Amino acid sequence: MNREPTTRGAAPFREWETWYRVSGDLQSALTPLVVVHGGPGGSSDYVLALAELSTTGRPVIHYDQLGGGRSTHLPELGAGFWTVDLFLDELDNLLTHLEIRDRYLLLGQSWGGMLGAEHAIRNPKGLRALVLSNALASSALWSSEAGRLRSEMPREVVETLLRHEAAGTLSDPEYLAASQAYYDKHVCRVKPTPPDYVRTMDYVAQDPTVYATMWGPSEFFCNGTLKEWSVVDHLHLITAPTLLVSGRFDESTPAVNQPFFDNIPDVRWEILEQSSHMPFFEEPARYLKIIGSFLAEHDETD
Repeated sequence: MNREPTTRGAAPFREWETWYRVSGDLQSALTPLVVVHGGPGGSSDYVLALAELSTTGRPVIHYDQLGGGRSTHLPELGAGFWTVDLFLDELDNLLTHLEIRDRYLLLGQSWGGMLGAEHAIRNPKGLRALVLSNALASSALWSSEAGRLRSEMPREVVETLLRHEAAGTLSDPEYLAASQAYYDKHVCRVKPTPPDYVRTMDYVAQDPTVYATMWGPSEFFCNGTLKEWSVVDHLHLITAPTLLVSGRFDESTPAVNQPFFDNIPDVRWEILEQSSHMPFFEEPARYLKIIGSFLAEHDETD
């Protein structure tokens, strides 16, 4: 499909700007989908495959969260600024700016799923359905499962990771290579690395402020401000119909997803057998079919 958006713009947010793009017509009878990307501190580039859903007539909105991508960067600000509430306010502001807050669908991927769950717990009246893609309900559970997955890697990989972590040499090429072996198995199994994913990672490399502050040095464990984050005790408050999507080899393991499945009242779960953390690259046709079918069930046409 044509990857160019129908429209793009910047929504004023406090004294900054949130960059966004829309694929399709926001005046369509089909309910618009808002895509919330991962990170934290990433960009929307790596989830652009979801723009394909606009070919059905559904408008699809991507945006770059504050501190990432094409939105305003604030590397001088510290941990007290970068909060979950900040990003929830930014999402609410975008919904208002685009005049869709009374009727929309939401898909959050990875960290975006953390925000999506937080957003849905507040029961916004316009949210028609929620997709939590490769998401997590607890940072501690994620870190625990990452430790288990690491322990199952080849011995030389595990020993290299532990040795450099003990020495604090996380930028050593040997450590980075060992980390990449984990990422190649549990984050994105497609080689060469998809260009959309490369663009997002380039943005993070240029300004790692948000990721380093909120999450930490790598995917393996959270030692940033999100270390104690959890919504497990509040998931029962989500009333929106919810779809969970994860991959069989995903760092978002079944144990990481189980709290969503156990506690959200109206929920279903699809596991893609050939995918890890990015099924939109690994099994794109099946992923988009699953998402598209679920969204179609919850359309409210004018």
